[in-house]
Amino acid sequence: MAGVTDPGVPASAPPAPTTLGELRASGATPRPVKAEIRANLLARLATGEPSLPGIVGFEDTVVPEVERALIAGHDLVLLGERGQGKTRLIRTLVGLLDEWTPVLVGSELNEHPLAPISVWGHRQVAEHGDATPVGWLHRSDRFGEKLATPDTSVGDLIGDVDPIKVAEGRTLGDPETVHYGLVPRTNRGIFSVNELPDLAERIQVALLNVLEERDIQIRGYRVRLPLDLLLVASANPEDYTNRGRIITPLKDRFGAEVRTHYPIELADEVRLLHQEAGTAWPGGDQLETPLVPEHLVEIIARFTRLVRDSSHVDQRSGVSARFAIAGLETVAASAVRRAAVAGESRPVARVVDLPSVVPASRGKVEFADSGSDPDDEREMEVLEHLLRQATAQTFRARCAGLDLTGLQEHFTGGETVESGELVPAAALLGQLGTIPKLAELLGRLGVPEGEQSAEQAAAAVEFALEGLYLTRRLAKDTDGARTVYGA
Repeated sequence: MAGVTDPGVPASAPPAPTTLGELRASGATPRPVKAEIRANLLARLATGEPSLPGIVGFEDTVVPEVERALIAGHDLVLLGERGQGKTRLIRTLVGLLDEWTPVLVGSELNEHPLAPISVWGHRQVAEHGDATPVGWLHRSDRFGEKLATPDTSVGDLIGDVDPIKVAEGRTLGDPETVHYGLVPRTNRGIFSVNELPDLAERIQVALLNVLEERDIQIRGYRVRLPLDLLLVASANPEDYTNRGRIITPLKDRFGAEVRTHYPIELADEVRLLHQEAGTAWPGGDQLETPLVPEHLVEIIARFTRLVRDSSHVDQRSGVSARFAIAGLETVAASAVRRAAVAGESRPVARVVDLPSVVPASRGKVEFADSGSDPDDEREMEVLEHLLRQATAQTFRARCAGLDLTGLQEHFTGGETVESGELVPAAALLGQLGTIPKLAELLGRLGVPEGEQSAEQAAAAVEFALEGLYLTRRLAKDTDGARTVYGA
């Protein structure tokens, strides 16, 4: 992603002009925010840089639609089930703004010094002329958002009359009596309304002028403010949410409607997990960053996809990407806890850590026909079954054609191998002695030669044992934290 920087971190110092005269002399000209976004987007496309870095699984579907909407200068609404990355995508749009933009110092509306829009702004320029102070606003400060809730008011979004200003002697018709809401305060930026259907219909009406006429109305009189912003909304599909709807006139004013989706390919699900899960593990002498082997990441990804497709799960609510992310972080945390208890030097996740995902993730799934009295035991059974299915699928995919007869023959004489939370890696491997073709197994599971450790070897062997059990070539007895594999 060369050339793409974090939009929230300034990559350079603000430009030099600090007065209106200096700004005019520099050749600066006002540019609408949508033209600014369009120009920066086309520049990225021309150089081959990702237009929306960090967005996984949308490259061939959602991203092109968003790009076309932005090039067309459309406000847009993103429709999709929970946890499909709608909010993440919206916040990524900030990176398409110019890094710095000039503003009148003290303006509530981020007014461009060369094109003020308020009575206050025009007065500042008239009084101070070329000496009018100019500041520079970073793009991270040009984004506003509101989570729509039933108690959201017109005052929150648009503004209201400020009684204190009226008490100071101004008349109600004076535009300077207005306390501006979130939308006008994001002028010359991007404003997002999340979960738009949850906004009361009478409040949605207040956005009609913002989207079409680009002005606002407050308390019966019109404040002519030619607002300059990109408005983006998110919503769940109307066949899912019963809490409200987007009123037809408002839907008509959005230039584009883009449908989001969960990752289509397993590889995208895995990429998303690597990008989002466990980004801030605490450091210190006694706790290293846990290692979660690739095969366990794939199991979590497959588990998530199986839960989404399960007939037992309410398909209208979906299964959020946060389900998978929380599951992987739970596995990593289980490995850290187990390493601390067993005295291992490096926490490496193993199959024994997988069962912790089920109770931790149950609350993130809405089961079909659960009613007011859900069957917790049945729901746990469903998730446990799907987790075993995901493990078996991963074993078949990663170990297909691998010769595991040497490992399997260890049990022909009645020997057993005990695993569990209290069994360290070295103890697990010691029960098996010399493991035939261990290096081949490690290589197949993505452990580079030279980086292999006892903990990684134990994780690979335990995965192979679990796979042999799930394909009915070994038996397994589980009793709490103790697991015994045998013939």
